[in-house]
Amino acid sequence: MFLQLLSHISQNLIYFMLHLTAGNSFPKPLSAKEEMAELKKFHEEGDMKAREKLINHNMRLVAHIVKKYYSNYSDQDDIISIGTIGLIKGIDSFDYKKGTRLATYASRCIENEILMHFRAKKKSEKDISMNEPIDTDSEGNPLTFTDIIYSESTVFDEVDLKMRSEKLYQYLKKLQDPRERQILVMRYGLYDTVALPQREVAEQLGISRSYVSRIEKKALSELKKMFDGE
Repeated sequence: MFLQLLSHISQNLIYFMLHLTAGNSFPKPLSAKEEMAELKKFHEEGDMKAREKLINHNMRLVAHIVKKYYSNYSDQDDIISIGTIGLIKGIDSFDYKKGTRLATYASRCIENEILMHFRAKKKSEKDISMNEPIDTDSEGNPLTFTDIIYSESTVFDEVDLKMRSEKLYQYLKKLQDPRERQILVMRYGLYDTVALPQREVAEQLGISRSYVSRIEKKALSELKKMFDGE
């Protein structure tokens, strides 16, 4: 799997970008005006040098995401390579006419590519754990990877939870009705508060329990639409 990723990077002339200087520092991001000019050159004229420049000047974004979510991961170089593939896909599929900044769109592509890597890794680990005896216990019974290293809490699960948690708080701010936000915070103990049952929420807000339930369901439905719309 990883050899295929490295091959993909080589085909897209990205390898040198991972070692631009001895300190692995990346060029500064382009200004909005410069970015738009390069996007037009690439998407309208097929200018591959413009594409290369866009990738080059967005490598800091890849490094930032890796540092933010994977600071404790031992193979950060691998993750940067995988994140770079997500960046390339983001640049290739970005629609600059919609008015969104490239960094916003590319961030999602980078995160998705890394998460897909962890999903594949998780599946592979499960396959191995079910089929590979690696030792025996004190009674001579075979021990598999599952018996020794398998855990319900995987790296992917932790990373995925962290990303979704951050996005939840972002989407929470987008709810137009302040009462919806307030009820979700009280019901689910957000922002390190204590989660309360609907009855106590209703008492504190001076409204009926059924009204709390309706508002809560509406707010959860809106949040789900935001997640589904990614």
